[in-house]
Amino acid sequence: MNLNSSFGISASGLTAQRLRMDVISSNIANAETTRASMVNGKAVPYRRKMVVFSPNESNFANMLQAQMNGEDSTARGVKVTAIQEDSTPFKPVYNPNHPDADADGYVYMPNVDLTKEMVDMISASHSYNANVTALNASKAMVMKALEIGR
Repeated sequence: MNLNSSFGISASGLTAQRLRMDVISSNIANAETTRASMVNGKAVPYRRKMVVFSPNESNFANMLQAQMNGEDSTARGVKVTAIQEDSTPFKPVYNPNHPDADADGYVYMPNVDLTKEMVDMISASHSYNANVTALNASKAMVMKALEIGR
């Protein structure tokens, strides 16, 4: 494993976690949006979005085979595979005075749970910080190697 791959792995993690935090921020900002889109003249609430990650390497068997052949089999970080919508049903709230209320007086609110979003944001923030720490450790090793060469 060369030092450039450690930088690349950390960079891919930083990029992925930053996108995850952006999506979480969008979910929080739209937690009360009852008119995200219109379908057949009817308002549809915002639907929560989630980021799906996958490894850049295809699978463990390929990595193992490459290692056994003496090739560089280092995992190359993470990539964002998709941004999916959460299929959890919308939350009905009784509010007959709301402009988006149905005939029974219910307004369908987005399926965004602020508690879940805050937990996800804390997790993404910690993952981002862990990648920064790994990047700084790699940088420190490179600097020490350059000092040895003097």
